This record gives sequence, structure tokens and C-alpha cells, in this order.
Amino acid sequence: MAVCREGAAMALEKELETYKKKLPELKQHEGKFVLIHGDDLVDTFSSYEDAVKAGYAKFGTKTPFLVKQIHSIEQVHFVSRFVDPRSRRAS
Repeated sequence: MAVCREGAAMALEKELETYKKKLPELKQHEGKFVLIHGDDLVDTFSSYEDAVKAGYAKFGTKTPFLVKQIHSIEQVHFVSRFVDPRSRRAS
């Protein structure tokens, strides 16, 4: 388990674990957005905005919660540290 300097679990680590555990039952909601707090799968929503609004209404601004789009297969993004994004080639 990754930890921050104070020894507490990293933000949203628990929620991401919950998402992974609940993914088999969430697959029926593919493409929707899930709201997760700790071990609790709160609800699913049709839009990201609705899920975030519900999260703030339920947990406020000081309690972390996760809003994540449900995908049975996660897309992997690869970013190389050897690429300088500031350099551009003229074509």
C-alpha cells in the first residue's frame, strides 16, 4: 500500500480498490459514472457532472470521494519521460 509522508493512505486509494472489487457488478452500467466513498458504492449516474454534484451534496468539499466512468476494459496511456513536450518539429 502506498502511503504519503504522514503515513495515511494516499487519497482515493481505498475508493479505487472498491471500484476494482465492484467492477464485475458495475459492468452492467458500462459508460455511466460511479460515485464511491471508502468501501461504499453510492450510486451510478448518466453524467460526470451529476455524479460530482451528488458527491458534493452528500460529502461536502472536505471529504474525498471518487467519480469514475465505468469501463470493463481500462484504456492504457503511455507517456515516455524521454519526450520533451516543449520541442516541436516543423513539418
